Amino acid sequence: MEKKMLIEGMSCGHCSMRVEKALNDLEGVSAKVDLEKKTAFVTLTQDVSDEVLTKAVTDAGYEVVSIAG
Repeated sequence: MEKKMLIEGMSCGHCSMRVEKALNDLEGVSAKVDLEKKTAFVTLTQDVSDEVLTKAVTDAGYEVVSIAG
């Protein structure tokens, strides 16, 4: 399953790397962050709830605006 997350608060490459690492540290998640589009493209290999994805990003210090997919 693939999801697209719109994330606010990322302003540099370091920010996007923090978000990408936070998501990739979750079991069953493979994420790639596009800083310009303020978007994380997430591929799930197992069931991971939107709440878990949102918490990982929020705990890293950023705001999830929406999750589609």
